[in-house]
Amino acid sequence: MAHPGERKTIGEVAGQRVVRVVIAEDEAIVRLDLKEILEEEGYEVVGETGRGDEAVVLVREHEPDLAILDIKMPGLDGLAAAREIAADRKAAVLILTAFSQRNLIEEARDAGALAYLVKPFQKAELIPAIEVALGRFQEMKALEEENRSLEEQLEVRKLVDRAKGKLMDECKLSEYDAFRFIQTNAMRLRLTMKEVALQVIDGQLWPEKA
Repeated sequence: MAHPGERKTIGEVAGQRVVRVVIAEDEAIVRLDLKEILEEEGYEVVGETGRGDEAVVLVREHEPDLAILDIKMPGLDGLAAAREIAADRKAAVLILTAFSQRNLIEEARDAGALAYLVKPFQKAELIPAIEVALGRFQEMKALEEENRSLEEQLEVRKLVDRAKGKLMDECKLSEYDAFRFIQTNAMRLRLTMKEVALQVIDGQLWPEKA
């Protein structure tokens, strides 16, 4: 827990666990500085490396909240590593670069980085950049979850409509009675509406068989 006047981590503010970080930076002194700053601020460094390919392995192994990647690294450069990590949707990515060229920043963004920081940097620049990356990642995950939920709802609705149509056509039930058949059997059999609808469509569940 942070003392008065100290910055709290996102995890502490939200009453959740401490933010976990993997660091990938081939300059040992920079990597050490990063680790010290992060630990002082209450973050937990769960893995560190000087290679991009090892960074991908560490992220998949530890599933941290954040991966901090330098662009220039042996094995796999930071952009390629960011691309793989971003594709897994497991961690937010913050890119470190010694250059501030617009094309590099755009490449980092296209690779899946949610924030970037130009070296050399100060602690006052690092922490806000981390918070930006984590915040954007949380927003992205929330939107994905919302879209997934909407897609699932639409899929269930389509399946229930198909099942109702089959019951109405072949059993001459009204739309209300067809829906009630699906609903009551979902409760009776302790199944979801989707599962019952699929059984009706496949002919496994039928009024005379129910």
